[in-house]
Amino acid sequence: MELIVNEIFYSIQGETITSGFTSVFVRLTGCNLECAYCDTRYAREAGMVMKVNEVVETVASAGLCDHYTVTGGEPLCQKGAPQLLRRLLKLGRPVQVETNGTILLDVVPARVRKIVDIKTPSSGHAGSFLMENIPLLTARDEVKFVVSDEEDFDFALRFIDAYLSSCPAVINFSPVWGAMEPGRLAGMMIGHRLRARLNLQIHKAIWPGEDESKVVIKNHTLKKTC
Repeated sequence: MELIVNEIFYSIQGETITSGFTSVFVRLTGCNLECAYCDTRYAREAGMVMKVNEVVETVASAGLCDHYTVTGGEPLCQKGAPQLLRRLLKLGRPVQVETNGTILLDVVPARVRKIVDIKTPSSGHAGSFLMENIPLLTARDEVKFVVSDEEDFDFALRFIDAYLSSCPAVINFSPVWGAMEPGRLAGMMIGHRLRARLNLQIHKAIWPGEDESKVVIKNHTLKKTC
């Protein structure tokens, strides 16, 4: 099985409950959405063809870390992504996948932690989330609302009230960098007494105005879409 890989790198996890821990990231090429605030547009097309075995060997060669992260783009666009996740689990570290919620999550192995976006209006893709994914979320998983304004925040409140009141997954509110001040979002969350987590992109705080510090193991050498 082959994958189109944008990059494989070692860095600090910037988001979710594993933020601050070291991770080896596998960024797969391609996405089925084009969000207005996307900060990884370079991963839409640029990539190199690698066999799943090659990817796993590259990840293993990176050295000790807390966990592995498969991300994109949208990694589940690629048919080989579930096989990659299963193979990474065999390396003995926790594995998580970051996905936009538009693809049915039953393809994700049970032991893989799912980080799932629920797109808000400012993304341009509100309503893209597959509601069939809600029963597939467990206490080890996380959902994320990316918030750039009050409309996004109100959308998230309504969604949580209607569909996530009994969902065991961690709920994250993430401010759009440069559009929503973290303190303002924190105050809104406090004011509404939310059972949720403020999710800051700590890599942007650690390395402001720069690309995040990372040890690149492999990066793209050709152009191709998934």
